[in-house]
Amino acid sequence: MTRLVRQLLLALLALLSAAAGAHEMSMAEMQIRELARGEFIWQWTASDDRKALVDLQPVWPEGCLAEGNALRCGAAGLQGKLQIEGVGQRYSAAMVKVFWLDGQSRVYTLTGSHNSVQLYGAADDPRGVGEIASAYLLLGVEHILSGYDHLLFVIGLLFLVGFQRRLVWTITAFTAAHSLTLASAAVGWLALRSPPVEACIALSILLVAAEALHSRQTLARRWPALVAFTFGLVHGLGFAGALQEIGLPQQHLVVALLTFNLGVEAGQLLTVAAAWLLWRLLRRVDLGERLKTPALYTIGSLAAYWSWLRIASILA
Repeated sequence: MTRLVRQLLLALLALLSAAAGAHEMSMAEMQIRELARGEFIWQWTASDDRKALVDLQPVWPEGCLAEGNALRCGAAGLQGKLQIEGVGQRYSAAMVKVFWLDGQSRVYTLTGSHNSVQLYGAADDPRGVGEIASAYLLLGVEHILSGYDHLLFVIGLLFLVGFQRRLVWTITAFTAAHSLTLASAAVGWLALRSPPVEACIALSILLVAAEALHSRQTLARRWPALVAFTFGLVHGLGFAGALQEIGLPQQHLVVALLTFNLGVEAGQLLTVAAAWLLWRLLRRVDLGERLKTPALYTIGSLAAYWSWLRIASILA
């Protein structure tokens, strides 16, 4: 049994190491610019243009004809359903920026579950709040579930605190902190370079894993909510970096920001629930305590590896 556990942990470490640099959301960006009434030019402008051309296929509204990068929609203009096929696979989302002839512009975010948007032939955008809320809620869930470092920090807190009443206050403190910095950074009140933020996130995982390995009454054990709040401020900047890549619709800024944050929380709660179910299962077969130390060493080793990589990227 011990040999099997060791092999499983090594396989998990290898898998997470391979994905260590891939947790950030990948974003494709398209620009559509109106040159004359009904005449447009379009192109992919962010991520890898060639990959976007291969992996993403725009389906233009009925009445629009694309010839290379030229798009002709006639007197009716660019109106109808615009769909991006392939979004949600290599790219988590596609951001479509439309620049109209009168100087106004609009930004639309498409995801795997919402891969189309209704265009109305002008800058006026009567999209409902519900459509924007649904898209950004899903993006928040996708980001936290694909953000291995954020998830490992939450799991480290579970090992540190255990499934007891203090866990509620600890998770609440983490939520409050990263919500605060996420909102501040998203609206431009706070700005930090991404490499130092990512390095601090990795170091926070390493510290929590180390604290959970012993039973001494340190600050982290006496006041885990304080530790969670402190590092939550840093993790919020990481969430904000992803949100800045996605972009925020200025006409519904508060709704998009709020629902993205709610999506992050939903993904976080799903992680806690899954960890609780796994813990109950392992307790039944008397493996809970036996796996704790190997699991924490795996988390700590992976966090140390990420720390070295991210600090090196700052110094390079």
